[in-house]
Amino acid sequence: MLSSPFIIAFSLLLSFPILFFLAPRILPPRHLSPPIPDSDEIDDAALFRRAISLSHHPNQPSRTFHLSTKKNPSFKIAFLFLTNTDIQFAPLWDRFFHNQPTNLYNIYVHADPTVNITRPDSGVFHNRFIPSKKTYRASPTLISATRRLLATAILDDPANAYFAVLSQHCIPLHSFRYVYRSLFVSKTFDKSEPEPESEPGIRTKYRSFIEIISKTPRMWKRYVARGRYAMMPDVPFEKFRVGSQFFTLTRKHALLIIADRKLWRKFKLPCYREDECYPEEHYFPTLLSMADPDGCTKYTLTRVNWTGTVNGHPYTYRSSEVSPELIGRLRESENSESYLFARKFSPDCLKPLMRIAKSVLFKD
Repeated sequence: MLSSPFIIAFSLLLSFPILFFLAPRILPPRHLSPPIPDSDEIDDAALFRRAISLSHHPNQPSRTFHLSTKKNPSFKIAFLFLTNTDIQFAPLWDRFFHNQPTNLYNIYVHADPTVNITRPDSGVFHNRFIPSKKTYRASPTLISATRRLLATAILDDPANAYFAVLSQHCIPLHSFRYVYRSLFVSKTFDKSEPEPESEPGIRTKYRSFIEIISKTPRMWKRYVARGRYAMMPDVPFEKFRVGSQFFTLTRKHALLIIADRKLWRKFKLPCYREDECYPEEHYFPTLLSMADPDGCTKYTLTRVNWTGTVNGHPYTYRSSEVSPELIGRLRESENSESYLFARKFSPDCLKPLMRIAKSVLFKD
């Protein structure tokens, strides 16, 4: 009787819920994002060692953030562009940098080498592309690309003091002069921590402008995207953070990021929950929150509109929406005197943005 087809079928039917419950705990997870190739890891490790070694070399000029831009105008902003398409707003950025002293900035571009990207043969992006590796959305390859940009900029110029990470969809909201003065000179730009009294023209504290969020509705699902215990013991859940991958870092924090090995071993693990896996939004805020929380503002200078987000992408502005009023709204910030950059803009926004560049964007 026990061997009858009915009993066997009934037993199998009862076992399905048990298998469904136990399978995720017994079977290894199916990783959806590709792992970082060993060859990329080896190349990056060599690059990071050179950058760190140069920064600690006895002949390396000692540069601190206790400075006066009036007395020493050589401190630079490194603009770091991550792209997997043509740099759609190159003409606007050319206008942004036009007639600005070249001893105040550097530009570096990481472009996915597997994509056919037109490299400008003139303008500020000419010859500014660095050796790059393939990147995938929502994967640790974007962390690697950002670290690669930071290390290249550190190696290239010891005067690079701030590092602004941007994408091909980003636009400037102010003139270069405004951006530079906001980062290096203004004592009132950062509303989150008033500057103490000091000698006129001298800032005494420089922090990284990086978004760091400790609580979001889906934080736990993001944390276990690689497996329930994959991040332990180095990154307990209460230390896990989220934030925008577009930030502006001090040189101190740029060096801290490329020197890290401990957290990188965790965040480079492939995910098996693709819908919750955004390593580039977790690694940087978690690392800096754990290493130097007081050295971070916990907000970003790049405005993003998450209204109507689709598949993890922010709202994309179209050409018909570009206006002086839109730029005014995008500048508004509760944490600083203004946002400095904004995204995400479609390529057809270039013409209307160029029309208001002189009268609105770069008029301070």
